[in-house]
Amino acid sequence: MSNISLVKQALAAGDGIVRLAPCWVPRSFLMPGGRLKLDPRDLYALGAHRGGIDERWFSSTTKADNGPGTPEDEGLSYIDIDGQRVLLTEAIDEIGDAFLGADVMKKYGGWCLLCKFFDNLGPIPHHMHQMEEHAKRVGRRGKPEAYYFPPQYNFKENNFPYTFMGLEPGTTKDDVRKCLERWNEGDNGLLNHSKAYKLQPGTGWQIDAGVLHAPGSLVTYEPQVNSDVFGMFQSLVEGRVVPWDLLVKDVPPELHHDLDYIISMLDWDSNVDPEFAKNRLYHPIPVKSEAEMSAEGYSEQWLARATPFYSAKELTVLPGRTVTIKDSAAYGMILVEGHGLMGKLEAETPTLIRYGQMTKDEFFVTAAAAQAGVKITNKSDKENLVMLKHFGPGNPDMAKYINPKYLS
Repeated sequence: MSNISLVKQALAAGDGIVRLAPCWVPRSFLMPGGRLKLDPRDLYALGAHRGGIDERWFSSTTKADNGPGTPEDEGLSYIDIDGQRVLLTEAIDEIGDAFLGADVMKKYGGWCLLCKFFDNLGPIPHHMHQMEEHAKRVGRRGKPEAYYFPPQYNFKENNFPYTFMGLEPGTTKDDVRKCLERWNEGDNGLLNHSKAYKLQPGTGWQIDAGVLHAPGSLVTYEPQVNSDVFGMFQSLVEGRVVPWDLLVKDVPPELHHDLDYIISMLDWDSNVDPEFAKNRLYHPIPVKSEAEMSAEGYSEQWLARATPFYSAKELTVLPGRTVTIKDSAAYGMILVEGHGLMGKLEAETPTLIRYGQMTKDEFFVTAAAAQAGVKITNKSDKENLVMLKHFGPGNPDMAKYINPKYLS
């Protein structure tokens, strides 16, 4: 049977819902936090030279950009059909209309979203993701992203539950230039020009392309544009050297030492915004009246919602209840608490996962299934069933929440 025949079989069996296998990604320059439910014996399953596994990618059609030695399918999600696997990107390339709808395929050409959990023992270096104009110069896309800190995964804070974001108002481009000039002198002092914010489970942030950020040690759910571009601007983090190569990874080779160009990749006004937190920190908001939803047996909250590029929700189904939830667009989904049914398919939150093991906590819901309504059952009489749902660009349900600045 061909791969696409297998996919069609899975779509039919799940009434438009398919099960996805866990997709694990290592980062050589970071230390895994150990809270993604990956068995501790497998944190370095890909070899110490590749780094620890500190990320799990969801519904991904984006290859991880981890340099030489990266497997061709690293970062790509697989649909699981009774133990046989087909790449989600292959399925969408071949029969995208059946997954996303003909209108989305025509407008966007595919699933233009990357979503992940990342989990680190300490902070990530202060870095940025290129804006569209700079990313295009290396054949990539600019990358805004959003954060949410799921309480179910943040049972401990690890070493540094604070994130430096942006630059202090009054910082000049010359200040940043001097930091870059000191790259090989140890700590280049960039964080002296930034401010750290205490991270709170159950809240989130919007981080636009070109904005510096040094994510702290909470497990983070991160919907974003499907691109793996970045530039590290901090030369030393927790005593570990950050090579210059990671600053210029997505810079044209002839500009690798052009400090004016490197600094131009920063969205300066956004970095020095005096109301940085007011404009970027968000709290979940209910999709409709909490009393109305509670009477129906659930609660649903908008998480990421400011931009047209992606959106995300948190859905809680109360113990012992069955609900039918409609959405206007296809979505990926990761279960973070409880067990039950997702349509016809069993859904359960794993306790511990071996590398390569299949789970029942991740799904992709097609546009047709989402629009018809997905019947979800919480089989526990005590525990909530909680899932995070990530949507690509153009989800009409959240259009009214988009910040007008992204539409200009």
